[in-house]
Formats: sequence, C-alpha cells, structure tokens
Amino acid sequence: MLRAAGAAGPLTTLRSMVRDAQPPSQERPRGAALGLPAEGPGSLASFGSRIGAFLVDAVAAALIAGLFTAPSLPGNWSLLPFGLITVVTLVAFGQTPGMRLLGLRLAHPRAGERLALWRAVVRTALLMLLVPALVVDADGRGLHDRLTDTAVVRDA
Repeated sequence: MLRAAGAAGPLTTLRSMVRDAQPPSQERPRGAALGLPAEGPGSLASFGSRIGAFLVDAVAAALIAGLFTAPSLPGNWSLLPFGLITVVTLVAFGQTPGMRLLGLRLAHPRAGERLALWRAVVRTALLMLLVPALVVDADGRGLHDRLTDTAVVRDA
C-alpha cells in the first residue's frame, strides 16, 4: 500500500534504516538464498556481532604485537598476529576467538569439514584490507565471504 509523502512516522523511517530489522513479508529472509534458517543457530550473524568479533580479534592481536614492540605502539605489526590467529583458528576450530566469545562460527560449503587453508588465507587477507568486509550483499555477507563461499553464522 502506498502512503502519501510524510505519512510514515519516525518509527517507520527508523525501522527502514536499521539493517538487521525484520524484512517485510514480501522480501526473502536473510540467508534464504544460502539455504540458511532465518533465525536461531545457523542463521546469518548480524553486522553488529560480526564487527564485535572483529574488534575482539583486533585488540587481541594488538596486545600480542605490543608485547614485542613495547614501549612503542605496535602499529601495523598487529596485522601479523591478527592474520596468524585468524587463519589458524578458522582452519582448526571454524571460528576465531572473537567469534567464539560472541557465539558465531564460519559456515562453508562442506558442512562438517574443516575450512580449507586457501579459503582461510584469502578470507583473512581480504578482511585485513577492511573494505571488502564492508561491501555487503543482500544477505549481509561481506565480499571476503562471498569470494571464499563462506558466511558468518550464529553458533547457538
């Protein structure tokens, strides 16, 4: 149903601006194209929770790098532990420490198998550039996830 200009209230406008708000019934749920549930375990993680997990991992990497660069700040040296932590934990456990803390995991094409090393390396390299992670599709997956055929989902 169409409304006259200005007829929508501020709450309606706010809801349309929120990325993770529930879609109208005419739209497909986030993750439907990937065969993921709309809600609960296995559903796509929200943008906010993915950012939170990234920040946890970035701070941990900066602290580790700071041990070697003290008393100076680590600067770009924190990229090395970030890359190592991310690749190793994604291949070994399917989630980074930040993902684990926030109840997320990485889903990939072959459920039940470990993530291939090349997928973890490419995904991490693109994530370290930051911009590909901010370019998202209709499902909310970043470019780094689309290129490696992965998705960050809720674990529990």
